[in-house]
Amino acid sequence: NDFGAKGICSSCKIMSIRTVPNGDERDKDVANSIRYAVDNGAKVINMSFGKSMSPNVEVVQSAVKYALERNVLLVHAAGNDASDNDITENYPNDKGLEGSNWLEVGASSFRSSPMLIADFSNYGKLGIDLFSPGDEIYSTYTDNGYKPASGTSMASPVAAGVAAYVWSYY
Repeated sequence: NDFGAKGICSSCKIMSIRTVPNGDERDKDVANSIRYAVDNGAKVINMSFGKSMSPNVEVVQSAVKYALERNVLLVHAAGNDASDNDITENYPNDKGLEGSNWLEVGASSFRSSPMLIADFSNYGKLGIDLFSPGDEIYSTYTDNGYKPASGTSMASPVAAGVAAYVWSYY
């Protein structure tokens, strides 16, 4: 409608799932959300949340394997601590899992910085698969508003949108 934000893939449908109702996500909620999305036809799942510990990591890994077996791509925000994900844990992740259905996404910036990485974005030679725009992204906001926001939770949906567009084309 030429008002507000536009997505990348106009032929794609979005299934909104509230995984983190209040505060930190629980592993069972992450796992249940992944399984629900897969069972209801999702081909690409964006996960714009993360944490430094995962008490029930095996529950999430089981759901990730479930998605892998059904050819669903999982796109995850790398985190906003300016930390090296090769050294610092950021959950959920694909460590210890075989398969290629996981993209870990850091945030790039238009601002002057080394290698165009946003100064808040987590990074890592092994832990991050790609960087996408995540700094000052015009986005929806409360009370039917819009405003710029920054974070890997802005970058991850951009990558997921491109992945969905490519998937829909082929």
